[in-house]
Amino acid sequence: QVQLVESGGGLVQSGGSLRLSCAASGSIFSIDTMGWYRQAPGKQRELVALITSGDSARYADSVKGRFTISRDSAKKLVYLEMNSLKPEDTAVYYCNLEGRLTYLSSPNDYWGQGTQVTVSS
Repeated sequence: QVQLVESGGGLVQSGGSLRLSCAASGSIFSIDTMGWYRQAPGKQRELVALITSGDSARYADSVKGRFTISRDSAKKLVYLEMNSLKPEDTAVYYCNLEGRLTYLSSPNDYWGQGTQVTVSS
């Protein structure tokens, strides 16, 4: 079974920076995308950033120019560098992996347990 473990969340002042990491473990044939989602209290989970197997990145408009996603494919790691953080970035951040367990499998979504990011004003 695929497991994702996030780290790097915490409390930071407005304008500060944090770096989130996510490590995937388990047997997986291929990874289509890895990404980060977030969910603030009372809100739906939303995409923050994702990166494809071809290293193409996509960002939510609210984080463009401030956040950078990167990956280490060989180690099944994905990172989210967050700069110029704002109070509205406060949320639980979840790592996501979309991949296939075997050559014939349909892609499945896997989620981490989440890490809290709190930005104080």
